[in-house]
Amino acid sequence: MRSVIASQCGERMRPARLRHAVATALIATALAGCAANGHLDEQVASLPDIAKATDPNPAAQREHQRILLAYGGAYQNARVETLISKTVDRLVAASERPDLHYKVTILNSPAINAFALPNGHLYVTRGLVALANDTSELASVLSHEMAHVIARHAAIREDQIRIAALRSRVATDLFNDPQMGALALAKSKIALATFSRGQELEADGIGVGISSRAGFDPYGGVRFLGAMERTAELKPAAGALAADPKYLDFLSSHPATPDRIKVTQANARQYSGPGRGERDRSEYMASVDGLVYGEDPSEGFVRGRRFLHPRLGFVFTAPDGFVLDNTSQAVLGMDAGGNDALRLDVVQVSADQRLTDYLTSGWIENVDSATVQDTTINGFAAASGVAKGDQWSFRLYALRFGSDVYRFIFATKQPSSEKDQAFRASIDSFRRMTATEIQTAKPLRVRVVAVKPGDTPDLLAGQMAVQDRALERFLILNGLQPADHLKPGDQVKIVSE
Repeated sequence: MRSVIASQCGERMRPARLRHAVATALIATALAGCAANGHLDEQVASLPDIAKATDPNPAAQREHQRILLAYGGAYQNARVETLISKTVDRLVAASERPDLHYKVTILNSPAINAFALPNGHLYVTRGLVALANDTSELASVLSHEMAHVIARHAAIREDQIRIAALRSRVATDLFNDPQMGALALAKSKIALATFSRGQELEADGIGVGISSRAGFDPYGGVRFLGAMERTAELKPAAGALAADPKYLDFLSSHPATPDRIKVTQANARQYSGPGRGERDRSEYMASVDGLVYGEDPSEGFVRGRRFLHPRLGFVFTAPDGFVLDNTSQAVLGMDAGGNDALRLDVVQVSADQRLTDYLTSGWIENVDSATVQDTTINGFAAASGVAKGDQWSFRLYALRFGSDVYRFIFATKQPSSEKDQAFRASIDSFRRMTATEIQTAKPLRVRVVAVKPGDTPDLLAGQMAVQDRALERFLILNGLQPADHLKPGDQVKIVSE
């Protein structure tokens, strides 16, 4: 959750929009957060402190800042930065344009993405770095983005970005709708990263050549594209989540179809056979050991059905059967059948306004005023009420926590007293975290471990601090297939606290 707080003023959520929003997990308000990590050689830079791009062009500076804002700022890790710098230097020397200069920013996002600006500023997310298994795979991504710059694809696309930005401003100004503005931002981000299929294939061909001439295994791109496709299969089916910048990944902007993988493989065959180029796996694994995995620590953590936000100091537990998702806009949750959902976000409400009055102030229509009442939740002043739509019934809670008001929306297609009790139990779980809990709440990290005799993928997956499909995630994270066997001494990545 980003440090964006929606104002009560001018905010109005109509019933049809609310029904769609809860069903598809897309409502554009966000829970307050703050940025800081401070883990040894890495840190998440707060936006005002991030070093500016090398290009003095004001337009390029604005684009750089917009990207940082959308992707949670820059992620700084000395070992990974050194690895990327060495890799880029090798690629530049082997490229068709060794006179060009590139600057690479690691973005603080779990998405798997990379893109380039016309000025040679390249961006890779820490999610992409975590997924790659050796330097040749990383080199395949970097050389692909460099190829877009060399072929001036990024310059051609810049005109499209200007048009998208103009449309976003017009939409926001014309409709004065913050939700539309947020959606326009997401759409313009998609435009930012989108090239034509012909341009993508051209960049693949150029990139494979650069990577191979630099001495890297040219098949790194084949392996990485395959890993991304497997990762995409693990994602929730709710396509609307793609409107959240957190979910705008490489597959959203660089269509990685089986045909494209075949083309990349054919390009690689022109340079060498499999296994002849360098992979530098050991150096790569040493560089990513300790990398933050998944959610931005400044935006809270999902741990099973629990959501913890150490920086803001609160925790709550979703009802049984719910899967939580911490987006940059809100904490969202849904049961496996798609019949029950929840949303938690935060707004600013005047201290003089009663919470019961706020619930009926118009931010959601069709609130049954007879159901609105004052209550307390673990000592916090709160109010509750019910709203109804065509397909969904909503239980609403507004709770004062510090200087803000936290809003819970529980939605169900099949209302019952049991559902209402489950929703009430969930809101009753909202409380302050203890000092010990805050100190011990840590982000997930990539840990590189050596395979021991007797270790199997199942055993190592059991050490993964992930609740959902741990074995599949372990295999994908390590570029393994289900039938692969591990050898003692092999280095593998697991995810742990």
